[in-house]
Amino acid sequence: MNPQLEGIEAITGTYAFDLRVSNRTLKLNRFFWHMIRAENRETYLSDPVATMTAAGLSADEQAMVLAQDWLGLVRHGVNFFVLEKFARVVRKTNLEVYALMRGETLEEFMATRRVPTMR
Repeated sequence: MNPQLEGIEAITGTYAFDLRVSNRTLKLNRFFWHMIRAENRETYLSDPVATMTAAGLSADEQAMVLAQDWLGLVRHGVNFFVLEKFARVVRKTNLEVYALMRGETLEEFMATRRVPTMR
């Protein structure tokens, strides 16, 4: 383990993404990274299961993707920056993803933000 991450598990809500995690979840992270290409997005949208199977994703990983289990994916070892690419494919904004990761609606989440009101 990276000595800089010693004790990280004691910090609630912290999910380290290091070389070990990156190696373990490489296929899943590559799958999400490939969503930058229009043809990959179209292929996924036309047949999600076949696309994920071809990418080598496990049954558990496929279930998390289909359920759009954002927090589960991060806990599993998905890098959030590639997860953002997938969020666009399924028409979710970052704010919606953040809310869902907290178990909230977008409205509930936005009520916790310091957002100036419109006059």
